[in-house]
Amino acid sequence: MDEAADSARDDEFGVAVVAELDGLYRYARWLVGDGVEAEDLVGDTVLRALERRDQFRAESSLRTWLHRILYHRAVDRSRHAHHEVAVEDVERRWGDERYSVDASAVLERAEGRAGLVEALVHLPVHYRNVVVLHDAQQWTVAEIADQLELSVAATKQRLRRGRMMLVSSLASAEERGMANRDVVLSCAEARALVSDYLDEELEANQRTQLEAHLERCATCPPLYAALVGVRDLLGDLHDPDSVIPEVMRARLESRIAGTSSSSVA
Repeated sequence: MDEAADSARDDEFGVAVVAELDGLYRYARWLVGDGVEAEDLVGDTVLRALERRDQFRAESSLRTWLHRILYHRAVDRSRHAHHEVAVEDVERRWGDERYSVDASAVLERAEGRAGLVEALVHLPVHYRNVVVLHDAQQWTVAEIADQLELSVAATKQRLRRGRMMLVSSLASAEERGMANRDVVLSCAEARALVSDYLDEELEANQRTQLEAHLERCATCPPLYAALVGVRDLLGDLHDPDSVIPEVMRARLESRIAGTSSSSVA
């Protein structure tokens, strides 16, 4: 009876994993920017999940648990990357009131998927993950915090920094300094609020101050326009109908079925 129950649970787990394959593949494509590497990452994730299925306790959803495994595999693979944008450099730039971008040039580059993906892969994976899940995959901050096992506040910090890094990455060839005028908020204060403003999470007084700043500032409006445009373009590329290649699906389904059978043999 126990063996039959174990077999049924393994079969049920396998079916549930198969149902998540397309979402995992879309996530992996955005995270690594390469279809072949994405397939390899999904395959690695499925194998890890099957090996550790006894560790899944349903404290999070299966979707979150599988995405967490894939994320950590991507982190492991990116440890030796040397082409990523430096967080400290972007914070320093966005804190400089002379810094801005050409929003039209940023959005023109972002409108092409290749340009957007190229810019994304220059983000450190910790920040790329949050931007991809929130702005491209439509996850909530709370869901991403659960995936990362972080606080909501820490996750929002990564989203804010990731969005800034993505705009700076897209604008790397277009950056320029611009003159500024006196404003109520400093540019650093305003730029620290912009990500929450995008997500409509500011208090009324903060929103009023930020909008006043954007009306009078010479450098912040292009940055804000670029953030909004890039966020919206990521959302436009959200593709819930994209599916994992059939050859890979068949291979993974066979592996899942074989694992379920061997566990009760």
